[in-house]
Amino acid sequence: MRDETKCLHAGYTPGNAEPRVVPIVQSTTYVYDSTEEVAAVFDDPTKSLIYSRFGNPTVMAVEDKIAELEGGIGAMCTTSGQAATLLSLLNICNSGDSFISTTEIYGGSINLFSYTLKRLGIECIYIDKNAPDEEIDKAFRSNTKAVFGETLANPALTVFDIERFSKIAHRHQVPLIVDNTFATPILCKPFAFGADIVVHSTSKYMDGHAVQIGGAIVDSGNFDWTCGKFSGLTEPDESYHGISYTDTYGKKAYIVKARMQLMRDFGVYPAAHSAFLLNLGLETLAVRMKQYCENAMAVARHLERSPYVECVNYPGLESDKSYALAKKYLKGCSGVISFIIKGGKENAMRFMNTLRLASNEVHVADIRTCVLHPASETHRQLNDEQLVAAGIDSGMVRLSVGLENVEDIISDLEQAFSGLQI
Repeated sequence: MRDETKCLHAGYTPGNAEPRVVPIVQSTTYVYDSTEEVAAVFDDPTKSLIYSRFGNPTVMAVEDKIAELEGGIGAMCTTSGQAATLLSLLNICNSGDSFISTTEIYGGSINLFSYTLKRLGIECIYIDKNAPDEEIDKAFRSNTKAVFGETLANPALTVFDIERFSKIAHRHQVPLIVDNTFATPILCKPFAFGADIVVHSTSKYMDGHAVQIGGAIVDSGNFDWTCGKFSGLTEPDESYHGISYTDTYGKKAYIVKARMQLMRDFGVYPAAHSAFLLNLGLETLAVRMKQYCENAMAVARHLERSPYVECVNYPGLESDKSYALAKKYLKGCSGVISFIIKGGKENAMRFMNTLRLASNEVHVADIRTCVLHPASETHRQLNDEQLVAAGIDSGMVRLSVGLENVEDIISDLEQAFSGLQI
């Protein structure tokens, strides 16, 4: 099946006289005929459903759909994109370990990596993704367990060279984890370029309607966890009667461990109704992404010609520094644009406050156009040096182009620009 068809049909196939739409199974628990059957599932929750902290039929249908769209062997939904990012790393990192990340990532991820994980004894080593291979190689240590990057950086809108970093990571026998939120599997499939694990904030384009928070982890099934660095996957898990995930589950070891061990202990599993709403968004994802890209390209070209704009970051533009990488990895560049307004922060704020159609909100990838000021909002906790490393200027505005008529979006931008002094 092609992606457009997968969006509608993957994950759930109704039988005779069963519901056409994925049903909401609003239950925390499941009934068994015997005590022995329940005990067997406690030994291995993958055998059957036991409690909706591990798995729920509605959520699992959505997990299967996301896995098919990404080309992975399994997926696990979470209550937020932040939870997905956290668990993707905790699944392979212990206290005393490190991992490598590019500097151009979401501000919430920087908080998680630089402070919270640090308090847990896990160090994030930041690198410039444009640095030569030799310099990046030097950042690896004996305790380094992963490399992390974003397909489309939020909000710098640079494109991650997935193939290059997969080769670097694999040279050091660690997996590459890619946050594919902005691109979605409609525009980019990181596994095709060597990535091993993909994470999503499903709150963004996958949902598309700003109605529920969620995340997902997808496992390619391609990484060799038996390389000698990942004892948590290869050695017996005492909390499950000595199961070795690699011995028992083979290629699915990573995603099964995430569910059996981490979801058991952290319990960040979404409700059935949230998954139902997410599925409605996924059904129109391919159609929406096409229109987002079309609208954003028109807006980006308009902004590029504006006398009020210093520069535009949108990889679909021939003038963009990531244009070549976008042509290689992306089938479109999403609906997100970042641009720097002349006159710095003061003019950026004045412009945003004057918009009528576009709303000021802490969100992105909605069906409705919205704006955000990264330096004072999503990346507010970063110091000046960190802001520069993340590709953020004080005059930068992140514009999430919606599905309105593009002429109405441009008209709104122009009326807001008209009140600026440059």
